[in-house]
Amino acid sequence: MNMTLSKRGDYVVRSALALARAYPSGRPRKIREVVAEMGVPQTFASQILADLVRAGLATSRAGKDGGYRLARPPEEISLVEVVEAGEGPLRAERCALGDGPCRWESVCPLHETWRAATEALREVLATTSLADLAASDLAIAEGRAVVPADSHRHGGPSLAVADFVQIELGAPVLAGRLVDDAVVGAALGAALEEAETLRAELGGQGPRWWPA
Repeated sequence: MNMTLSKRGDYVVRSALALARAYPSGRPRKIREVVAEMGVPQTFASQILADLVRAGLATSRAGKDGGYRLARPPEEISLVEVVEAGEGPLRAERCALGDGPCRWESVCPLHETWRAATEALREVLATTSLADLAASDLAIAEGRAVVPADSHRHGGPSLAVADFVQIELGAPVLAGRLVDDAVVGAALGAALEEAETLRAELGGQGPRWWPA
């Protein structure tokens, strides 16, 4: 089950976080600043910030000294408000086991459990303020945060490695560099001798593979 935010929800939370960082200064943030700081796509930034304005979480002002600012202190804005500004109401609109909307005349056996789980999620988000999120973000940036055992970063960074390598070198240069390796050199030598034999059978035509 995917518990991640949608792209829009992600960008709304990032934008709110950028405004929370700037709130103590009293200075509005420009769209370009939010884009540069939080990685919100330039093409969607105005729409994303407008979501916060429509939700009553931010205000906007045009002009040279204008920009976007939180409508209330970040301590007074809950995370559920921010998430719902981008995702819409966090409640089940459709039956968990059926194809249509929830109706009591055809309620499914999962209804009450699913409702309780949804309310629990909303409660956690409602008791977490935007200021809490900003403080956590600062702790991560400064290296003070404790990485949870179940974090997606657990176990250290990983690097995907392809099972082949493309080398853009001429055969003589490549042979000269690899021939000193005992295993690779032996295999390469056998391959080049076979190529030379083929070249001889062709009457000496074609490139010479073994480095001079």
